[in-house]
Amino acid sequence: MKAYKFVWSKFVIIKLSILITKLKQKGWFFVPTIFFYGPELEKDKKRELIESFTESASKATGIDKSAFVVYLRSSSPENVGVGGKLLTDIQQK
Repeated sequence: MKAYKFVWSKFVIIKLSILITKLKQKGWFFVPTIFFYGPELEKDKKRELIESFTESASKATGIDKSAFVVYLRSSSPENVGVGGKLLTDIQQK
């Protein structure tokens, strides 16, 4: 499975950069945080996903990679709804 990648539009990058600059000027301290909710993954895939998310977000925002925190949250199909239906019900069809 290839690493997950994000495509960021120039507009989003510019807006995010402006927001970060304004927050820093006002003395705000923040930690950029990424949450991923998905299936249980093997440790190697978790490592790959965290590296990919961090690299993509750092490149898009200009924030150093060391500032990012990534949380991977496992979600079983019986705890997920898609289009108003339980994922396990959808998978059974």
